[in-house]
Amino acid sequence: MSEDLKRKAAEMAVADVKSGMRLGLGTGSTAKHFVDLLGQRVADGLDVICVPTSEVTAAQAKSLNIPLSDLDTLDRLDLTVDGADELDEHLNLIKGGGGALLREKIVAAASDAMIVIADGTKRVEMLGRFPLPIEVNRFGLGATRRSVEEVLKAHGAEGGLKLRGEDKGQVFVTDGGHLILDAFFGRISQPEVLSNDLLNIPGVVQHGLFLNMCRKAYVATPDGVVVIETGN
Repeated sequence: MSEDLKRKAAEMAVADVKSGMRLGLGTGSTAKHFVDLLGQRVADGLDVICVPTSEVTAAQAKSLNIPLSDLDTLDRLDLTVDGADELDEHLNLIKGGGGALLREKIVAAASDAMIVIADGTKRVEMLGRFPLPIEVNRFGLGATRRSVEEVLKAHGAEGGLKLRGEDKGQVFVTDGGHLILDAFFGRISQPEVLSNDLLNIPGVVQHGLFLNMCRKAYVATPDGVVVIETGN
């Protein structure tokens, strides 16, 4: 999907931003366009204060002179704009391909609304084609991994479980110092049950299922940007 189309989706999301808003800034290639465009509006006088979801996004925002804060100072946000690795027709999401899922979920949960910007390849009938990232504590990794594998089996996962970066000889570490297990389901027929089963594992910090959190999505396609909204 061309960067031009991603930028068009980001342009529509930026149009939803009003002066005085407290914003959550997402992470990823599409969210990067949003931050760039927001920086232009800030330079033109838009008054916002933002909480970034990763160190990468924070550095980008600082370079554009976008005012930043945190959730210790701002306990609620008006809006978060972020990308997604998958979204279904109900705007349930899989996120975390970039490794920022914990901070992304914390920021989204602290927001009154969440808008997703994505390209058309991310739209699916059922979640699970994209591997589900599961953020885990370093301590007890072997035991946690076995417990996650049991959950995968119970949910009929079509693929296995991989520690991110393990095959490259350099394990991926999140901004929070955690590791990520990527679970290959193929199809996730009961996302709410799966969410609970994973969170019941003590070593699991969080996972990339974002359920009932997104209100609107701008999806860039070759024919233009499609708007998907929930009834919330």
